[in-house]
Amino acid sequence: MTGDREGRGPAIERVLGALTVAGGPDGKGEYLAFCPAHNDRNTPNLRVREAEDGRVLLRCFAGCDQDEVLSALAERGIGTADLFAKNGSGRRGGAVATPRAVHACTLASYAEAKGLPVSFLRQIGVSDARYAGQHAVRIPYLAEDGTECATRFRIALERGPKGGDRFRWRKGSRPSLYGLWRIPHARETGYAFLVEGESDCHTLWYHGLPALGVPGASAWRNEWAERLEGVGKVYAVVEPDAGGEAFWERLAASPLRERLYRVELKSTKDTSELYLKDPEGFGERMDLARSRAASWLDLAESEERERAREAWAACEELAQDPDILERFAGELSSSGVAGEMRAAKLLYLALTSRLLEKPVSVAVKGPSSGGKTYLVERVLDFFPGSAYHVLTAMSERALAYSEEPIEHRFLVVYEAEGMAGEFATYLMRSLLSEGRLRYEMVERTSEGLRPRLIERQGPTGLIVTTTAVKLHPENETRLLSLTITDTREQTRDVLAALAEEEKGEPDLIPWLALQEWLGSAVHQATIPYAKDLARMVPPVAVRLRRDFGAVLNLIRAHAILHQASRERSAEGKVVATLDDYASVRRLVADLVSDGIEATVPKGVREAVHAVARLHAVRSEPATVAEVARELKLDRSAASRRVRAAKERGYLRDLEDNPRKPSRLVPGEALPEDLEILPQPDALKACKRAGETEGIETPLPSTDGGQADGGGGTPYPSGDGARLHAHGVAEAARVGRERFTL
Repeated sequence: MTGDREGRGPAIERVLGALTVAGGPDGKGEYLAFCPAHNDRNTPNLRVREAEDGRVLLRCFAGCDQDEVLSALAERGIGTADLFAKNGSGRRGGAVATPRAVHACTLASYAEAKGLPVSFLRQIGVSDARYAGQHAVRIPYLAEDGTECATRFRIALERGPKGGDRFRWRKGSRPSLYGLWRIPHARETGYAFLVEGESDCHTLWYHGLPALGVPGASAWRNEWAERLEGVGKVYAVVEPDAGGEAFWERLAASPLRERLYRVELKSTKDTSELYLKDPEGFGERMDLARSRAASWLDLAESEERERAREAWAACEELAQDPDILERFAGELSSSGVAGEMRAAKLLYLALTSRLLEKPVSVAVKGPSSGGKTYLVERVLDFFPGSAYHVLTAMSERALAYSEEPIEHRFLVVYEAEGMAGEFATYLMRSLLSEGRLRYEMVERTSEGLRPRLIERQGPTGLIVTTTAVKLHPENETRLLSLTITDTREQTRDVLAALAEEEKGEPDLIPWLALQEWLGSAVHQATIPYAKDLARMVPPVAVRLRRDFGAVLNLIRAHAILHQASRERSAEGKVVATLDDYASVRRLVADLVSDGIEATVPKGVREAVHAVARLHAVRSEPATVAEVARELKLDRSAASRRVRAAKERGYLRDLEDNPRKPSRLVPGEALPEDLEILPQPDALKACKRAGETEGIETPLPSTDGGQADGGGGTPYPSGDGARLHAHGVAEAARVGRERFTL
């Protein structure tokens, strides 16, 4: 058709050919036709006219707006572009008309933008709709049984110049995977593409390919992995932007990862764009992209090896230091942290224990303004962000609903009061004890009330700061309690550190690299003397069952931290030496004894003695203020010690009114301190005697030799482990005699 009939241009010729024309043109050049957007076939309400530049102008006098008319024309094969003159054939001198932007999002405009038939989109449930008074495309989310479980509206085809969201959820909708009703197809084929959004799904489905959509790059939830059970391979199409990488990272941290493959479309944003560029070759190009996809297992192994090599190069000298904790304390001290080196070392070792199957959790206690938070923050500086997750507060069910990864990671909560409510602390206890969280709930859905199981995988450790003397009894037994020093001497040191103008900044690169390397190194340690140590610990309290396990895990963490200078067992585990035990004992011996009240903390004992002295001199009760003056402490520090003494019964308060000053008198007699963890020398003697018993596998050397046999490689294996037999002369000297406990 040339468009010359009756002087009409090609654009209006195409449009009139798709309409039922009732008359025209009139004196204004308008044609009357029956409007395709409504069912009236009695009155031709549609006016069609050709503009000066060859564009076709449409107007329905029955009330249909232009978008509705365009949508109806699209079903008859007339797209928006057909309303404009093409190839220089405009009515005025061959000028080419440039289509104006169509901002309304209708089914017709969406179909044209994606190159898909309107009939196909309607077949899969997509339809025109109105949202907040504007045109939208309604996209239903169907469950596996075909029932509608959520609805999403697309309100714009593209992002505007100022950004803005193109989508809205229907009120009450709960986001889920898009395309669940097509899961049987994916299970039958053995694979599925996983894409961002719905339009890529539409393109893939139109070509008979199994696909599911995630409603946004950061919207993935781990519980959705259960929906993909029975699908052998999951091909994630990763878009070439920050959102695409975030999408991949979330999937790589999900239960899908072992059957996950990464698909990249070279020089193309997504599958929809790939199709629009080459409709004929789309299927072949998707097959090629799938054949070239890299599995997460291969990518992770390759990336881990590369990261480990780079990390080892940066931390080799530090990793081979015979006392890494002492070096850490020196770095911290030179950077302006006053005192508290024992606390800092224990926190560092606890954070390193995240690599174990049972991390060691710590409660940092002390008065307000005592520096608890500051100390924890400075220790965290020496760890990568992947090692911990910091919170100042959390809601009752935050642990259950959060998407933040917590496997082999520490939760750091500043102020225990931030764990609001009994239920929050219950979830925390379950996570610490069981190494995972399983929370079953009932939620309201479009299908009524349905059960839902939320499972979060640990293990997870906890560091919490608090001004309380004791936490909830059930929480107290799951953490080692560490009290910040509150003496005047410590305050003087802090003031001096604050006044120091030239503070050194530690070089954190090797420290961060050390933790990065440890993440890919050996995480298992064996303690040859563990049974002897267990026999030497007096079983005086049930709580020791937990605390002794924490001590063993700290020994393992210390050995793993120093694994570059430790031996390996035949199974490839790091062998803990007595030096590991000695280092851990210096950090926690009094904490373990104090935890079971087998000993009395020095500060509490001093407070009890002060009250006894004051009472003996005057035969009258003492006040907290008097105790503070006696001990040369501030009132808050003295109050904490007095409160701890009262809780243990060593002091009695004769004043019943809490608003009046305390009237303190001595209570129960202070007990003699009981040593719970034996001295290293005693354990060493026990270990020497045990070596004469004739063991099948000789005990490893404790001479601090390199685990790699001197080659300096950061990847020693069990096959290369060195096990040193003990000489016959030593056996003859010690004899067959056993150490008697």
